[in-house]
Amino acid sequence: MAKTNINKKRLVVSYQNLPAELQEEVKKLYPYGYTDHMIRIDKPSGDFFYAVPFETDEISYLVKIDVKIDGQIEEEEEKDYYDDDEIKGADELPTDDEEDDM
Repeated sequence: MAKTNINKKRLVVSYQNLPAELQEEVKKLYPYGYTDHMIRIDKPSGDFFYAVPFETDEISYLVKIDVKIDGQIEEEEEKDYYDDDEIKGADELPTDDEEDDM
């Protein structure tokens, strides 16, 4: 017997706005987290959000997941720790001769 194609209602909803019982179902579907299942959705305005798919018998959901993107890594990489290839504080380190005197 062939499956009939049922047109499900499609909704985009924030995880926090799902009823508690559906939140529990989403947690059961993704017991190890969402990271490997997230989809980036680009909006026409240039903004974007991340979501995971979730389906019930009647509705096909895209559940928006709040994602904090850590831009600190890039900022740390851009810091200039050395000026003119000179290590700060190198003048204060004891030389080999001074270490022998200790």
